Amino acid sequence: MTFLDSSTWEGRIFSGEWINGSGEEYDAIEPATGKTLGRVGSATPADVGKAVERAVRAQREWAARPYSDRAAVLRRAARLFEEHQHEIETWLMRESGAVRPFAALQVTSGGVEECHEAAALAGAPYGELLRSGQERLSFSRRVPVGGAGVIAPFNVPIILAMRAVAPALALGNAVILKPDPRTAISGGVAFARVFEEAGLPPGLLHVLPGGADVGAAVVEHPQIPVIAFTGSTRAGRAIGVAAARHLKRVHLELGGNSALVVMDDVDLEQAASVGAWGSFANAGQICMASSRHLVHASVAEEYTELLARHADAIPVGDPVGENVGVGPLIDAGQRDRIHGIVTDTVEAGARLVAGGTYEGLFYRPTVLTGVPLTAPAYAEEIFGPVAPVVLFRDVDEAAGLAAGTEYGLSLGILTRDVTKGLALAERVPTGLVHINDQTVNDEPNIPFGGVGDSGTGSRHGGAAANLEAFTEQQWVTVRGELPRYPF
Repeated sequence: MTFLDSSTWEGRIFSGEWINGSGEEYDAIEPATGKTLGRVGSATPADVGKAVERAVRAQREWAARPYSDRAAVLRRAARLFEEHQHEIETWLMRESGAVRPFAALQVTSGGVEECHEAAALAGAPYGELLRSGQERLSFSRRVPVGGAGVIAPFNVPIILAMRAVAPALALGNAVILKPDPRTAISGGVAFARVFEEAGLPPGLLHVLPGGADVGAAVVEHPQIPVIAFTGSTRAGRAIGVAAARHLKRVHLELGGNSALVVMDDVDLEQAASVGAWGSFANAGQICMASSRHLVHASVAEEYTELLARHADAIPVGDPVGENVGVGPLIDAGQRDRIHGIVTDTVEAGARLVAGGTYEGLFYRPTVLTGVPLTAPAYAEEIFGPVAPVVLFRDVDEAAGLAAGTEYGLSLGILTRDVTKGLALAERVPTGLVHINDQTVNDEPNIPFGGVGDSGTGSRHGGAAANLEAFTEQQWVTVRGELPRYPF
């Protein structure tokens, strides 16, 4: 029996103590082949209420346990991710379309390293002494929020869920996780199995695969005071409005339209390689993807030609096969949206230099040049393997273009003059800046988040951000004797 064998869940992928699904079953589909991977029992809004009721009871005891107990569970979880890495990787490849190296990155960074960081977080300082004008001890301390609702997307299902699940558990909270229904195994079952084997007490982690109605029930439940959502800006706005109505704290990591600025002093072959990775990794289905290539006019033609060569050379196919650089898109709806953006942009006056075609869900890495600033491939988040190239003539124009979007997630600047790069970065509102690298960068110990339409700032990663995200600050005073009052 394998670690994620659906037979361990009473004949369905979802059932039992950790994974709740009383709704209708649906097929888990492999994007590369169209084959059915298993049957998934979807959750209902009623399941949310039942899960929260159990979570509230379990959380009190969990928070009262020594921090070392919580840290030990997270360390065991990290070891389990390592021990079962190949199997979890394979599920990621089959269910989300990730190629093996990208799947491996998710398990190591999102599974192993996030758990190690969370284990350390459990024992981190969580308060400070405060001066008081009265004769008393005054201090602040961080206490668990109680329950965290985590709503995660399909594209990087382990990293984008575990960066909230692991720290929330380490700090003494229960977690209600709603994975995307399209990645309910790698983004749901894997966590349930890992934490069950790691010794996490039952009731603290509930996996609820379902649609928007289940997500809405999580957001609206009065005993889930914190929501961590990763997904589209459109959905994030709706969740932000709902959370505000219920006076909840909400951490939103949303879309992006990130710029990669290529100056005229770089090695263009290397720059094209950097740009290709930023745009085409995971078929472009990454919020931080290099979505706009802003290139100095003097080198733009050569850079575009080199970028197109890289695009044409990338093998596209079933990630379970050999030597595949880009796998399939998640579904036909995603493919049709991307292709519509490409064709509309060409009709608007852009020139197609590479790609622009597909077979099934396999979309060829695509390069566009001469892209009008009003065309959808430039103005919108593409979320696909498309690299639009736009020219600039000086640093002022580059800064204006890079900053000229409602999004503000990541920025890459390629230049030999690092000082110039840092000065340019100061003029662009963005949560992340990478000098001499592409825009897709993330580490478990680093605060991560965007501004503007990309979200509500750095809400994940690093002890300070995680403490802020999943605890409440409590003021405590202690007197040696009762005070005297005038009445």
